[in-house]
Amino acid sequence: MKKRPLTKPLDPLLSKSYDYHLPEGLIATHPIHPRDHARLLVYNRTDKSITHARFDALESFLPENCGIIFNDTKVIKARIYGKKESGGAIELLINRPHDAYAINVYIKGRVKVDTLLLFEDTLTARIITLHEDGSRDVNFYRANTLIRFEELLPILEKIGHIPLPPYLGRDDDSEDEREYQSVFAHHEGAVAAPTASLHFSDTLFEAVCSSHPHAFVTLHVGSGTFKPVEAAVITDHPMHSEYFDISSAAKELIDSDISLLSVGTTSTRTVEYHVRTQELKGEANLFLHPNNPPKRINHLLTNFHLPQSTLLMLVASFVGLEETHRIYQSAIDEKYRFFSYGDAMLIL
Repeated sequence: MKKRPLTKPLDPLLSKSYDYHLPEGLIATHPIHPRDHARLLVYNRTDKSITHARFDALESFLPENCGIIFNDTKVIKARIYGKKESGGAIELLINRPHDAYAINVYIKGRVKVDTLLLFEDTLTARIITLHEDGSRDVNFYRANTLIRFEELLPILEKIGHIPLPPYLGRDDDSEDEREYQSVFAHHEGAVAAPTASLHFSDTLFEAVCSSHPHAFVTLHVGSGTFKPVEAAVITDHPMHSEYFDISSAAKELIDSDISLLSVGTTSTRTVEYHVRTQELKGEANLFLHPNNPPKRINHLLTNFHLPQSTLLMLVASFVGLEETHRIYQSAIDEKYRFFSYGDAMLIL
């Protein structure tokens, strides 16, 4: 009998090792109702078992003595539509502020330094810098007066749109204003939702918090979270940075000796960046992958992520590359819903 040739193991440092085929019909384009009725895949690293459940059964799977870290960032209406002085239509997506006045954005439409963009409600923006990555820095003005980022937020709330991820393939609607936001969102600044948080209803959130020590960090998710790894070797990828702030309660929980569950990749990156730097606020650019695994977070609650994304590589930092592919294939076989409005996975 001929022996089958051994399959060459995947190299965790090659970006192509994180590719997988997802049937288009499994991309969740709308939220599920109620939000805690999403499906939940539970993976236990001790015996490598996979259990299929529903998200509102989360409590029954959580370890008893386990602290929980949530990200309380709040998504802003970061997409606005306007025109250039010359009349050409443009679409602007806010990415993140560099400081109070210089705001990093992405613009659909050709612009150059000093181009003036016109929006509703006497809002204008002037291009001040063009970056090689395709982003631009702008100053915003209201009625010709330079304004700070915090002054821009209420204007965006009035004229802006929820910045849905491009793979949803649709415009935002009134449902997204409610559903693309966690029930515990508090600090404005994210341009993408920390999606694992979206599954919590008020009731489930209160129940989990009443039975487990918990605390909040803030990481304002930027549009870089959707950027695929284009470098052949993942460590050559220029990791994006995002603003973070760790509360005193979260610092106390991190410094304790109990096991920790992070709700989402964003909470994970925040905690792990702090563990490595001891910084409590600033810019985090930590890239977790199998060769740079977590040091403090023990368990992860997350969604199912895009192929060749840093988020998928973060999942592999917990369970390894081969098991990541096995888990994802199980989710595909069971027809789980993927990406931002999709189902969830709990790694124990």
